[in-house]
Amino acid sequence: MQEFFAGDALKSMSKFLSLILRHKPQIVGIELDEHGWADVAELIRRVKGLDLATLEQIVATDEKRRYSFSADKKLIRANQGHSIAVDVELEELEPPEVLYHGTAERFSASIRAQGLLKMSRLYVHLSNDVETAEKVGRRHGKAKIFLVASGKMFADGYKFFRSVNGVWLTEHVPPKYLKEMF
Repeated sequence: MQEFFAGDALKSMSKFLSLILRHKPQIVGIELDEHGWADVAELIRRVKGLDLATLEQIVATDEKRRYSFSADKKLIRANQGHSIAVDVELEELEPPEVLYHGTAERFSASIRAQGLLKMSRLYVHLSNDVETAEKVGRRHGKAKIFLVASGKMFADGYKFFRSVNGVWLTEHVPPKYLKEMF
């Protein structure tokens, strides 16, 4: 009988998988292919306490839908948020007229001056709604929400992509396309 993780243990394993599949696969001795895929059998062999049932539970219950299996469930990858160079095969799409970015208030001055930068990630992450952006911003302190004139950016030639979990991605948002909300 498979032992399922619950509560904090499942959340901890999910965070560890995020570290492996987005930033540091080498810490468990696995490699990601050029599209960010990891071999499920190898991952299970290398991560103590992980089995297929637990991995399936993490993918199915992760509220941010961070992970995807290949159709045959032999491969797994993080949908976005990588700090290592992978091509998660994102399709360029026209974004809605406005998107939102949530951050901690302490970063506001820098954002007003430089815009939204991808920092150590491959893309800037944007949300469809204020509520999601606010939740993201609260992870690091008092939330600050910026409205992004994504429709105008797109018209001006900026590229946008949408991850399979609905997160909008772009490489940079210059200050002129931003408006502070709260």
